[in-house]
Parts: sequence; structure tokens; C-alpha cells
Amino acid sequence: MASEQFATVLAILRSRPPLAGDVGAMRAALESVSASPPEGTRVTPIQAGGVTGEWVAAPDAGQSAVLYLHGGGYVIGSPRTHRDLAARISQASGARLLVIDYRLAPEHPFPAALDDALTAYRWLLDQGIPPAAIGIAGDSAGGGLTLATLLRLRDEGVPLPACAVTLSAWTDLALTGTSLTSRADTDPIVTREGLREMAAHYVGTNTRDPYASPLYADLAGLPPLLMQVGDAETLLDDTLRVAEKIRQTGGTVELEVYPEMIHVFQAFAVLLPEGQQAIRRIGAFLAAHLQAPAPA
Repeated sequence: MASEQFATVLAILRSRPPLAGDVGAMRAALESVSASPPEGTRVTPIQAGGVTGEWVAAPDAGQSAVLYLHGGGYVIGSPRTHRDLAARISQASGARLLVIDYRLAPEHPFPAALDDALTAYRWLLDQGIPPAAIGIAGDSAGGGLTLATLLRLRDEGVPLPACAVTLSAWTDLALTGTSLTSRADTDPIVTREGLREMAAHYVGTNTRDPYASPLYADLAGLPPLLMQVGDAETLLDDTLRVAEKIRQTGGTVELEVYPEMIHVFQAFAVLLPEGQQAIRRIGAFLAAHLQAPAPA
């Protein structure tokens, strides 16, 4: 059974308008409700090969690095909107997070976000951080972008990171998952209409391009993955189907489905015990796979 705090989160979310319509209004609305990170978090602006971003690090974070790709349907969101979540993952994992401000649609459609993610990853390598000390993580569209980044790195022969994590990944911009219908009444955040608008902004009609919709890609040869998703969210099938495809290739994926939880419930960890639990699991997974880089 979900915690008592979950009812409070649901009530807050159901009181807000759905994420659809005017892009500027959606961006402003998300920025206005962004939580501040825990006290002591170090936030350092950075240019990662020309891509704007920021290092987010807990007070005791080491030198291993996680490239974090925020959600928002490729249309909204920024490092600031995800600073609290990034800080909590840093605290749980002992790694510092590079949260990039990748270019957004419709001003910068596909593959701008993917190109920026690759640039930032290559920049990490150029800083002398070995792949074994790097992870990639992301939520929602950022989860799909995490998988797309792994695919591009693999296909271009770039050394892959040690591991990757997705939270409620959007992996199918063609919107074919049955949970879009079966979970429509339980998801207070993500609707088919809103997804359709965001997909149109990002890829137009090319919704099955494997670098935009990793569900349609060859998923062999990826590093170990942790994939978390809520059982009450419309994008449930986007994670379940990708996890199964990865397993069919012989890949390693840890799938965690959280009963009654909604889209990117980890972002509400300031209130939600289930979010805190999930972040602890993310931290343990990252800590188990990332190797601390040798001192310079």
C-alpha cells in the first residue's frame, strides 16, 4: 500500500493543469515548482564541450561522474528543474552528476538533444575520466535519451559507460504501449495527448527512428541497466518492453516496478518515502558499478 504522503502528492498533481498546449507556459510552470536541493549541495556551472550544464554534487561526492539527462518530453525542463533529484542521487551514490541543459524542441528538434548528450559524454572522456567511472541516467524523455545515447556511442565505437539508469523512460514516441490506455485514469501527469504534442515537436512524423524511440532499436551490447517505473503510469509499457528486449539480447537489466507509483515519482522524494527508497536503490546500483578514477 502506498504511503500516506503519496495521497498528498496526488492531490497536488491533480490540482494542476496537464502538461500540454503552449510550450512557453509549460516551461514556466515547471520552473516555478522546482524544489531546491538539500543544504550543502555544490552546484557548479560548466561548459561541457560547448553544452551548458552544471555539476551537482553532494558534500561527500567523489570523482566518479554520472551524465544526467533531464525529462520534459524534449520540450521543457532544465538543470534547475531537476537539481533536487540530481542532488539526492549524488548523495545516494557518492558520484557527482553532470546535468546538461540540452537544446529543446521545437526550436531545436531531433537530433539536437542527442547530439548534445554525446558531446557532453565525450567531454567527460576528454577530462580524463575513464568510462569505468562514468554512468548515464535520465528520467522520462531523459530516460529515452539515455538509451539513445548508449546506442549512438555503441554504433560510433565510443567506449561505453560502466552503467546506466532510467526512471520512467519514454522509449516509444509512436505511442503504441497498452498502458497509455490502461493507466490513463491513474496517471495524473502524462497523457497521450500531451505525449503526441511533444513527439510532434521533437521528431515530427519520424516517431520510430531508433535514436528517438529506442524500443525500435537493436538493443544488444549495452552496459548494465537499472530501469525503474511506476505501475500506475501511462509509460509503464515503455520500460517493460525495452527491458524484455534487452534481456532477449543477453543484456543485463534490473527492472523495478513500484506498485501504485506514478511518473518519475522519485522527483517527489522530498515528501515521498517511495521516492526516497527508489533513490537509495539508484545510489546502490551506481556505487556498485562505478569505479573511482585514479588520482591525477
